[in-house]
Amino acid sequence: MNPIYERESGVTVRPARSGDAEAIRAIRNHAVEHSAALWTQTPQSSAEGEAWLAVHLARGSALVADVEGEVAGFAVYGPWRELDGYRHTVEDSVYVREGRHGLGIGSALLAELITSARDAGHHLVIAGIEAENTASIRLHERFGFQQVGTVAEVGTKFGRWLDLTIMRLPLT
Repeated sequence: MNPIYERESGVTVRPARSGDAEAIRAIRNHAVEHSAALWTQTPQSSAEGEAWLAVHLARGSALVADVEGEVAGFAVYGPWRELDGYRHTVEDSVYVREGRHGLGIGSALLAELITSARDAGHHLVIAGIEAENTASIRLHERFGFQQVGTVAEVGTKFGRWLDLTIMRLPLT
C-alpha cells in the first residue's frame, strides 16, 4: 500500500492496518496513564485495542505516521454523536508517541485526517481538547479549527476537574 503523505523529514502517513493495533494501543495507553488527553484511567487490553481499531478500519478512518518503520503516531475520526442527525459530523483524535513530539508528526496526521474526512463526505470535524492542552489547541488552530467554547469541569482525571475546549472545522 502506498503512503498517502510523505514528508522530507521521514514521516510517512498511511492508512492503518490491523497489524498496527499493538503499536497504537501502546500510544493510547501511554496517554491514558500519563496525560489528560484521554479521559479514562483504564488502559486497553490487547483484545480491546484490536476491537477499537477494527471499527475504525471498517470505516476507513484510521491513519498512522511511520518514521523509520516505527508507528510514531496515529489519528482517527469517528462519529461525534450516535444519533442520525449528527451523521455528517465527526470528531478527530491525534496522538504522537512519547519522545516523538515536535517533529511534525501531529501536523502530518491531522492534514491527512482532514482530507480523509472531507473525501468521505463529512461536513464538519469537531475536536474536543482538554483546555490546558495548548499544544493540541495550537495544532488544530493551524489547520483552521475555530474555538467555539469551553465547558468547565465536564470531566475528571488524576483527582482534578477538567475543562473541555470544543473546536470546529467546516469541510464543505
